[in-house]
Amino acid sequence: MPKPTLAGQLVVAISSRALFDLAESHRIYTEDGVTAYHRYQVEHENEILAPGPAFALTKKLLRLNRPDKQYVEVILLSRNSADTGLRVFNAIKHYGLDITRAAFTKGEATSRYVPAFGAHLFLSADTGDVKRALADGYAAATIVAGAVERAEADGLRLAFDGDAVIFSDEAERVYQEQGLAAFARSEVDAAREPLSGGPFKEFLAALHRIQSDFPEDRSPIRTALVTARSAPAHERVIRTLRAWNIRIDEAFFLGGLDKGDVLSAFGADIFFDDQRTHVESAARHGAAGHVPHGVANER
Repeated sequence: MPKPTLAGQLVVAISSRALFDLAESHRIYTEDGVTAYHRYQVEHENEILAPGPAFALTKKLLRLNRPDKQYVEVILLSRNSADTGLRVFNAIKHYGLDITRAAFTKGEATSRYVPAFGAHLFLSADTGDVKRALADGYAAATIVAGAVERAEADGLRLAFDGDAVIFSDEAERVYQEQGLAAFARSEVDAAREPLSGGPFKEFLAALHRIQSDFPEDRSPIRTALVTARSAPAHERVIRTLRAWNIRIDEAFFLGGLDKGDVLSAFGADIFFDDQRTHVESAARHGAAGHVPHGVANER
């Protein structure tokens, strides 16, 4: 019998607090300690948890799977013990989520298991865990719930910032340290030199592999680049994606304009950005992920 493998699948690791609303449980943990938390979870294990900030996204990811092919594997990473985590699995069963693999670490950091499962993306409510995963070279984000409930539509729509997310922060460092004029000059001079990959490059490549399995006009995934760049700094971005042979369906070069309205029009299920101001703007229209990576997060 062949050994089970996740090779060839898009693997997403998600924390229990990202998947379900565990705000009250977390409050008890922080205010009253582990013993009180354990007692509370066991006493309430038959009460179904409400959906959390990444619940809708998780449903859409799992919906990509077909009877003849599994494209996506979602793995639960939880700081619960297996005992207190029973409530989480009860909720998974209640909502019919096809999540069968999990790690329960009983208070220890979950990020160390991101590479163990070969995850392409890690979503968590714990910024410390997210930073550790990013430091290890994995795409990770602190999930922020959208302020409004988006009407559920067919297909999965994912939007990304460019610098320090899809790409390295090399260009952003020039902007932060030397200003806009120096940034523009540098990008024009280096227009034909591909940017280095950022933490989300491999996740985007894994999405592209799924997209390539479908006719372009019938792909269940649509991606967008939403960046504060403008012409002439757009050329290096376009040439970089071309060099990587990675597809982006829509691209927006906003020249510093607010990103929220564009993301709303695109219908993003989630938007990933390294800068909190853009994440907060995006969260007014739907779920967002803060990527605490790069020069903008070193202050």
